[in-house]
Amino acid sequence: MRVKWGRHAMERLRQRGITRMEVLHVLQYPDQVRKSRGLSIAQGKVNGRELRVVISAHRTYIKVVTVL
Repeated sequence: MRVKWGRHAMERLRQRGITRMEVLHVLQYPDQVRKSRGLSIAQGKVNGRELRVVISAHRTYIKVVTVL
């Protein structure tokens, strides 16, 4: 599935020193996925760091909204 990156998500990646590859890893191998207000939150560990990736799912792609 195709991934689109929101402006807010890209800002947070830069601010927090997180790479796109780390986010993609969490999306492919999440430890947990929750739903909240029409969004999904994938949570997982990458390189000893706990990440939460907020996404909105669409028919042909997913959009990364923000990364915590």
